[in-house]
Amino acid sequence: MFSNQPRLTVPEMALSVAGLTRYIQSLVEEDVQLRQVWVTGEVSSVNHHPKGLFFTLQDPDDKAAIACVVWRSQASRLATLPKIGEQVIVLGQVRLYAPRGEYRLVGWQVLPAGEGLLALREKQVRDRLRAEGLFASERKRPLPVHPQTVAVVTSPQAAAWGDIQRTLRHRYPGLRVLLSPAQVQGELAPVSIVRAIQRVERDGRAEVLILARGGGASEDLACFNDERVVRAVADCSIPVIAGIGHQRDETLADLVADAYAHTPTAAAEKAVPDLRLLQDDHRQRTEILVQALRERVYIAQDEQQRLRSRLHRVRLDQSLQHEQESLDWMRDRLITLVRHRLQSSNQHCQRLRDTLTTLDPESVLKRGYAVVRDQKGGVVRSPVGLYAGQHLMVQFTEGSAEVEVVRPVEYPLS
Repeated sequence: MFSNQPRLTVPEMALSVAGLTRYIQSLVEEDVQLRQVWVTGEVSSVNHHPKGLFFTLQDPDDKAAIACVVWRSQASRLATLPKIGEQVIVLGQVRLYAPRGEYRLVGWQVLPAGEGLLALREKQVRDRLRAEGLFASERKRPLPVHPQTVAVVTSPQAAAWGDIQRTLRHRYPGLRVLLSPAQVQGELAPVSIVRAIQRVERDGRAEVLILARGGGASEDLACFNDERVVRAVADCSIPVIAGIGHQRDETLADLVADAYAHTPTAAAEKAVPDLRLLQDDHRQRTEILVQALRERVYIAQDEQQRLRSRLHRVRLDQSLQHEQESLDWMRDRLITLVRHRLQSSNQHCQRLRDTLTTLDPESVLKRGYAVVRDQKGGVVRSPVGLYAGQHLMVQFTEGSAEVEVVRPVEYPLS
């Protein structure tokens, strides 16, 4: 068979990698415009190294970035230190780093240029979502104590997925782990993450969801500050644990999640308890309970032995007979006392009855006496004070009569 493709002619000499690099380096570093250039951009990452300050400038509109370095000898002369999210202007020279074949800006001076565009956009979204109450602690839901199924939204190629699997398998064997794959970096990442979360909800088996990604530059984590992702996390029907980035990273997805950790591994640790620790704790509690029961049994046995010895020293039948005799004597004595007291009470009542009968005015009247009363109803006991014509009332045993004093006698007749 014959081929229509042109034949390649191999040159007698080919440039080496070092030769090509030196050639490009000479083009870059000898360019007059690149020897001293002002570059403005947003700081997306910063790394303080013993050799100097390494950071990245990003152009959020054109999606372009350039690596920058300020050597240690020059760092103390900077007007401002670059911080993530800030817009700066860097004065420096474009140089080629031969070992990696990368070009970078070697800075001499860094000037502030206002708040970065990406940071401003993130702040606007953050303020709007906070005003809606999406970050409020009151809406945080508790995590299930012993979940049986956990869903993970992350990239299947990411190291975070492997870390989460190992952690869950180590802490809680037998757990069902579902992967809902998603892109976690780039322009398509927000839509991919939202679809992955919705996929978990439609499946309906998971009791808790882990949203995870390993660390990286701030531009790599930008998708987790996307409003669509944040609202998808807030609207998720099951609790969400965010494990994004490293210790220093914080995204809007972290703030809206029901719980968050600084790494994917830490997020997996929050999702499930450590079964070995639970078993150890259960074993300790069992040992404490058994020991307490043994002590109670020992105490009960000692008490039983004490009572048994006491029964051996005292004959039970004699003790019961003695108690019965004592009860009989007390009963007879009580009956006697009650009878005597009743008899005395009856006699006293009879004496009181006789006295009342004697003092009863009706009884006196029955013996032939009468009671004289004045017009006011008072009893007249003496003629002293009576006057002629005074009307008196005389009460007899049966009935009464009104009389008039004819002549009062001050002294009774002898």
